[in-house]
Amino acid sequence: MRMERLDMGPFTEMKFMELVRTVDDAAAETGYLFERVRAKNEIPLAELRHNLIPVIQEVAANHPPLFALVAALQAKEDYTRRHHLAVGILSHVLGQYLGLENKELRQLTTAALLHDVGKMLIPEQLLHKTDKLTPEERDWMQRHTVLGFNMLRETIGVTHRQALVALQHHERMDGSGYPFGLTKERIDLFSRIVAVADMFHAMISNRVYRAPSPFYEVLFQMQQAAFGALDPVIVRLFLSKMMNSLIGQTVMLTDGREGTVLMVHAHDPTRPLIQVEERFIDLSQDLSVQIQQIF
Repeated sequence: MRMERLDMGPFTEMKFMELVRTVDDAAAETGYLFERVRAKNEIPLAELRHNLIPVIQEVAANHPPLFALVAALQAKEDYTRRHHLAVGILSHVLGQYLGLENKELRQLTTAALLHDVGKMLIPEQLLHKTDKLTPEERDWMQRHTVLGFNMLRETIGVTHRQALVALQHHERMDGSGYPFGLTKERIDLFSRIVAVADMFHAMISNRVYRAPSPFYEVLFQMQQAAFGALDPVIVRLFLSKMMNSLIGQTVMLTDGREGTVLMVHAHDPTRPLIQVEERFIDLSQDLSVQIQQIF
């Protein structure tokens, strides 16, 4: 999902570049802290809370348009360290949308930052493998949920609920996830929030084995996931907020034309009304074109 030449209206280009610098600095700090986890097999919880949580709170408090925040978080060459941070920020924002109180929001944000901490115990050559994983390698990779849970459970200052996020963020509402195939309400709300942020950021990012998906494909996959895998309330809220943040923005359609998002339909927010020169294209009616990328 490419986002370039962002025309942000009141959210100026200067503000966007400040946001990018803030995210880049925080991603570097995240990478440093997580490398300490790999080296010492322990979580620097105090540093994480002191160095990263306030940054996430500040970013959210400035209320950048959601599409601009996503553009700043999009991983290009540093997916692993950026992913920890992005899931933390997106989960925090989702928690705000859902009306979580400050104490819960802080707990959620910390848990989201640490959701993949178990991967620090997975061999790096496996994490960076570009070929398809063998069944044995896939099993080993999926162990990061249990490894992370065990590490967090032994970390002073981490609650059981926060540790559950590491264990459950690959569980799915329809029971198709891992490690235990839990369903619906058996999956904690924090874990359901992080699952949405985790899947979304993975799809928009450049990973060693997969290029970022086009915008329309990300929307389609998220919508499909709302019909079974992910919490539908959280997904629909996230997509609605995302699409409404695009009103007034320039987009490129799959047929190469550029236009401006004019209106988002409540019944189908992912297929808005677009103005292309003097024409109006209602994507909810014209199914032959979709949004390819955001400028």
